[in-house]
Amino acid sequence: MADQQLSAEQRTAFQLHHKKMTKSTLLRRSVFLFFGAVLMSVGLEIFLVPNRIIDGGITGISIILSYLTHVQVGIFLTILNLPFLYIGYKMIGKTFALSTFFAILVMSIGTALLHPVPPLTIDPLLAAVFGGIILGIGVGMVIRFGGSLDGTEIVAILVSKKIPFSVGEIVMFFNLFILGSAGFVYSWDRAMYSLIAYFIAYKMIDVTIEGFDESKSVWIISDSFRSIGEAILDRLGRGVTYLEGEGGFSGDTKKVIFCVITRLEEAKLKSIVEELDPGAFLAVGNIHDVKGGRFKKRDIH
Repeated sequence: MADQQLSAEQRTAFQLHHKKMTKSTLLRRSVFLFFGAVLMSVGLEIFLVPNRIIDGGITGISIILSYLTHVQVGIFLTILNLPFLYIGYKMIGKTFALSTFFAILVMSIGTALLHPVPPLTIDPLLAAVFGGIILGIGVGMVIRFGGSLDGTEIVAILVSKKIPFSVGEIVMFFNLFILGSAGFVYSWDRAMYSLIAYFIAYKMIDVTIEGFDESKSVWIISDSFRSIGEAILDRLGRGVTYLEGEGGFSGDTKKVIFCVITRLEEAKLKSIVEELDPGAFLAVGNIHDVKGGRFKKRDIH
């Protein structure tokens, strides 16, 4: 799942981890890295690999090579990811490299221990769905706590500097090529099951990293800004900020309401705006991280 492995937010987070960590923080990180790597091992050896279903990135290449050579997938995962440890150390830092090495080591040992275990299902659809869920949670957990299990995006970052394509476009092309290869190595129905597993894992990584309580930014332009702002404060318990704006066509001064809410509060906020000013301009966007300020919800009595 390379396209989720090193987002801009993650690279920034990795760089900030250079500061010395406390023992409790180090222990917490190690525990979650361990369980994330174990979950990935389970997703691979108990669901995907026995049913000839692959994932994207280095993981997909390792599964194909394992099938062709009859060598355990964990060995290829370790060998193919080793060069990216050095690159990651140079590009991101020592903490990221050590976290990644620990996660890869646990994953490799886990796949070796689970290799003799029979799969829980031989139904390819069930294997794709549950394998994708478990794999995505494992990879997302490792990313969330400062590591990585796939170096594809690091390569894409380096290559993008020399060709006119973005990192995302390079990763997408790379993964489509890998997933398409499953059609030639296995069969085309296995390639389609692999796409299902890849999509589910992709979504589960997002959920694991960001959580179900996803934050959203809200921008509201209305002449009734004061009443809308007070209603948001009273009914949702969210603080608001009033910004000064100017209409591009009219040149009139406008008040812009800005606030941050959770995904579950979006419907309630829209009903508030609709009630107080049906003609108000409303824009809602996703936010990957919120820190500081007074975002913590105020108690509503």
